[in-house]
Amino acid sequence: MPNAPSSMRQPPPQIKGTTTLKSYLETLPEVNVTCNNLLLFWVVSQEPKDQRHLGTYPDQHFTEEAPQRSIAAFQSRLAQISRDIRERNRGLALPYTYLDPPLIENSVSI
Repeated sequence: MPNAPSSMRQPPPQIKGTTTLKSYLETLPEVNVTCNNLLLFWVVSQEPKDQRHLGTYPDQHFTEEAPQRSIAAFQSRLAQISRDIRERNRGLALPYTYLDPPLIENSVSI
């Protein structure tokens, strides 16, 4: 079980110090509910197998010159941001990689 229950079978106590072991155990979720929640947490935390990184457009929706220039400029700027982040992280014991463009998905998907 996570460090806090994802659901409860009883409401939390209204008065401090009135909880007994019996009432505490009756409040916790059943084992199968906890297992289902852990499975859900695991599924949504996995990277998708078909992940597309920010700025990656495999389908050519815009073939005109102006949108192509905009896409190229955007991808160039993302590459520069990534280089800056990697340079800044080089000397860190615990690098911060969460906003590095190659590690960000192109869209939200669950």
